[in-house]
Amino acid sequence: MPELPEVETVRRGLQPVLEGARLTRVEQRRPDLRFPFPDGFVQRLTGARIERLERRAKYLLGHLDRGDVLVMHLGMTGRFEIEAPGLAGRPGDFVQAVAADPKHAHVLFETEAGASVTYYDPRRFGFMGLAPADGLETHPWFAGMGPEPLGPGLTAAHLAQAFTGRKQGPKTLLLDQRIVAGLGNIYVCEALHRSGISPLRPAGAIAASKYPLLVEVIRAVLGEAIEAGGSTLRDFAATDGALGYFQHSFRVYGREGEGCPTAGCGGVIEREVQAGRSTFFCRQCQV
Repeated sequence: MPELPEVETVRRGLQPVLEGARLTRVEQRRPDLRFPFPDGFVQRLTGARIERLERRAKYLLGHLDRGDVLVMHLGMTGRFEIEAPGLAGRPGDFVQAVAADPKHAHVLFETEAGASVTYYDPRRFGFMGLAPADGLETHPWFAGMGPEPLGPGLTAAHLAQAFTGRKQGPKTLLLDQRIVAGLGNIYVCEALHRSGISPLRPAGAIAASKYPLLVEVIRAVLGEAIEAGGSTLRDFAATDGALGYFQHSFRVYGREGEGCPTAGCGGVIEREVQAGRSTFFCRQCQV
């Protein structure tokens, strides 16, 4: 599933054509994706202006001039393609272009400026909805979410409070959206390795001195991935229909049996399954 950097890359790709744009035509080509579209979806969007395009965790948020927010989630295979006059490039760098299958084109947005944005989703695990802007944080999709990992709410003190006395591993807690919103399996593995923290250690046993470093590393790993265009795995594609390449920069994820990249370590990357997800780590330098 696309993680925060992939969703942020998509947001940046959509921003030049959707932010500030008025939707002159919206075409909904099926009654549902993962969930049914809301009643009046097309009518409520047609003629509306998207005042700003934001991201909350792994959600894209199009704030409309009518007081609603267009909420979009990519699911596992959701992607957008853009056709727009005079649009120069996309943020990030991409390789291995992939063609979109027209039978999976489920939603079309056309703007007053002549751009068209098509949403494709072969497995239909993504979804779209409309939520009132007032009280958005209390909407069932967002209620109880923790702070953004790239925002000011993620602090060493916040992690210390969340981890203190907990027997679960730090990876489990970092993946809990109530503690940090938007972190996923790949980048948690990478951040824990760079921080020298074992995913097998009880979170409550982590030294207090580790928390500032962990916050710093989480932000660094996510920032690097965003600049590189995300970490495409399998089906995910950026807004220009091409795959990202940050997977080539992984230090531990998917590198079971390889030597640890930490200077002077000499350990080997191992893989264990935690809560049904693969965890990659070095037993020697992550303690």
